[in-house]
Amino acid sequence: MECREVAGLADAFIDGELEAPRRAAVAAHLLGCMDCRRLVEETREMVEAIRDQAPYYTAPAGLAARVAEAPALALPPDIRDSRWNVRRRARQWSLAASFLAVAVFSSLATYRLAVPTSGEILVDELVSGHVRSLMVDHLTDVASSDQHTVKPWFNGKLDLAPPVKDLTTRGFPLVGGRLDYVGGRPAAVLVYRHRQHVINLFIVPDNPQRPTTAAPVVRHGFNVLAWRDAGLQFWAVSDLAVEDLGKFRELVREAES
Repeated sequence: MECREVAGLADAFIDGELEAPRRAAVAAHLLGCMDCRRLVEETREMVEAIRDQAPYYTAPAGLAARVAEAPALALPPDIRDSRWNVRRRARQWSLAASFLAVAVFSSLATYRLAVPTSGEILVDELVSGHVRSLMVDHLTDVASSDQHTVKPWFNGKLDLAPPVKDLTTRGFPLVGGRLDYVGGRPAAVLVYRHRQHVINLFIVPDNPQRPTTAAPVVRHGFNVLAWRDAGLQFWAVSDLAVEDLGKFRELVREAES
């Protein structure tokens, strides 16, 4: 995928509107292209600034009712009095302007409700990354259950050292690791299994402005659990039951301490 195509898809990528194969192609390009990563991040910041800082207004009380009761704008053909005609036109254009104002105000209110929050966008990215890894057969870049093989593989590829622990004896064997793209930056992903279920553990440097919550989030049938620890942010994504995914989170946190 070329930079020009990525630039045209930046808005759809940020809003989570791309189908999985194309989103995977954009994410792969972003991992290797600093210029496009900067473009996507600047676009994301602009969208969030518009959502958070743009002024919004409420239409005056009763305006919608007056517009609804207004007569049709088309003039009857038998009107002969031009002066009355002019006055009627002025009144109708005034009502039309009021109607337009209602439409604009309503659109702004609808837009504010429709624009997803940064937290919702982030969850969509995480779930998309999880699904993409399963669909395009790209679960790992380094396949190993040996934490001493997986951890060094990330050296030089990211500005963080992900804590890699094999939890085989606790029922969550390590499968490997890979690079992905989350929240406008490359992320480390550790891959685990629990029976037939895959768990993607996304890890990036902590950012206080990046939303997270201890409560589970459900999106498209997948559960997402988040936490912060030791200057890092973690998101575990899987179709595991919330109780099992919560157990996995606690095991990872115990291993980090």
